[in-house]
Amino acid sequence: MKKQKKGKRPPASKNVSKKASKKAPAKVNKKPAPVMASILAPILAMTEEEIREQLGRAAETLQAGKAEEALALCRSVLAGAPDNTEALNLCGVAAFHIGDAVEAVSLLQTAVTFRPDFADAHNNLGNVFKAMETYDEAEMAYRKALGVWPEYISAEYNLGIVLEAQGRFAEAEDSYKKCVTLDPGFAPAHFNVGNVAKALGRLDEARAAYRKALDIRPEFAEALNNLGTVEMELSNPQDAIHAYRRAIGVRGDFADAHYNLGIALQEESEFEAAIASYRKTLEAEPAHAGAQVNIGYALKELGKLDEAVEAYRQAMVMSPDYDKVRANLGDVYLQMGDPEAALEVCDVYLGDHPGNISILAFKAIVLAELGRPEDVRVLYDFERLVRPLAVSAPEGFDDMAAFNAALCEHVLGHPSLVYAPKSHATRFGRHSGELLAEPKGPMGGLEKTIMAAVEDYRRDVPPDPTHPYLARRPERLGLSIWGVAMDSQGHQLAHIHPSAWLSGVYYAKVPAVIGDDDPTHAGWIEFGRAPDDFHSSKPPEVKLYRPEEGLMILFPSYFYHRTVPFEAPDIRLSIAFDVVPGEYSGIQNN
Repeated sequence: MKKQKKGKRPPASKNVSKKASKKAPAKVNKKPAPVMASILAPILAMTEEEIREQLGRAAETLQAGKAEEALALCRSVLAGAPDNTEALNLCGVAAFHIGDAVEAVSLLQTAVTFRPDFADAHNNLGNVFKAMETYDEAEMAYRKALGVWPEYISAEYNLGIVLEAQGRFAEAEDSYKKCVTLDPGFAPAHFNVGNVAKALGRLDEARAAYRKALDIRPEFAEALNNLGTVEMELSNPQDAIHAYRRAIGVRGDFADAHYNLGIALQEESEFEAAIASYRKTLEAEPAHAGAQVNIGYALKELGKLDEAVEAYRQAMVMSPDYDKVRANLGDVYLQMGDPEAALEVCDVYLGDHPGNISILAFKAIVLAELGRPEDVRVLYDFERLVRPLAVSAPEGFDDMAAFNAALCEHVLGHPSLVYAPKSHATRFGRHSGELLAEPKGPMGGLEKTIMAAVEDYRRDVPPDPTHPYLARRPERLGLSIWGVAMDSQGHQLAHIHPSAWLSGVYYAKVPAVIGDDDPTHAGWIEFGRAPDDFHSSKPPEVKLYRPEEGLMILFPSYFYHRTVPFEAPDIRLSIAFDVVPGEYSGIQNN
């Protein structure tokens, strides 16, 4: 479960493999650029050797960044030789570079129609489709290129990018590793191996891959930045700070590195230095709302509350939909003793963003501060909205004992399991990455069980226009699952799941010491208590549930929840999940 920490968003990882997919599709011009008659006329009578020379000049011109000139040269060749596939390929690339994706696709498709074994044209066609974010077509084009030339490293690398962009991490990793096998000195492939491992929570592998990329290319700024984010997750802030500063030394205007450096310094309570880094971020990227929010957080920690309010208000102008800034601003008002102002912040935002998870969670805190327990109970309607249920063993398992044993073995042996990642709420325990990545093993059975329970929840807790959570709900759902193995003194800090709609937990292994007769409720899950760093003074009304092996609990994602610390010689293993808005495809990363 991810820790919801105020004043920050997760460190930004610069992933060069996704540059095309992050941009808007290429501008499409319906009309091709006119062909100049003065160029056309003499080319019509060119010999084959002269055409080759002309295409060589076009390639050099394109390489020099003069795409329109290259396009005209290639079209002049096509006027006399319309089936010249080299000219069609170059012309397609030039058209793409001037923003005419439709023309580029037409030219490249014509090239591969005339010459089906033209691997470069297939690869270039894939690049155009990738930039347009039509990933199925891009994947098909790259696979055709590889069908012609199985060791075509550029096509294999590009295929990995497309697979990664679709969340198909295992397949993407295979492609990147093939690239590394073909060329061990290919630094971007090592970098992307690291990105995939990082996305799957395999932090040690990610760190090793980034370091390999840096052995090959020491000035690889994106690899330095991402190495820093991994070091932060592994609770090595000084190593992270060093990596970020090296990245900035390579590229002084690297906004993500300045921002991440600010977060690392903030974690070390170096708030003035953090503010300086955030201001550098804004110099490089003036619309970076996260940096502006974190300036507000650092000012609040320095006791400069009026300046913090102004910083948050600037962030609201920069990013009106950014919910975290509203919660942070409201908390400053609570600290200033003005809960009415904090409530107004919540209500104004919820008026435009009904059902927002972060603000519903914060509003419950504000209502408690205002002495309105009945209104808090409307939001924290435990009896109605929290659903514990005992599940049955899925197909393929003799009983629940066998199913739980398989789940424990899978989680404890998972390559992504690491000790207490910095950005998560887990303390004195281990936390996995995405468990729906292949091979799923017993997670396939749990996945079906969860989705069946979610459908039952939706049926049993119908829409209610009078309730701020039930008035709106997603019709399409995605799912993300991860495991938490807690050791003695293990617990989770109070947190929410802001990217989800419904959340839940399944207990696969519970130590015998966690029982009904413990007045401290050690090891139990507790709902309703806000994190310590919010300025709430009223004792909350809470609801506790005792974990049992085979028990699943579903709850709204805005319910603050934590695990009460426990002492035991054995581990407590739970599997948490988020039901997120989106098309259900078996895996959604948050």
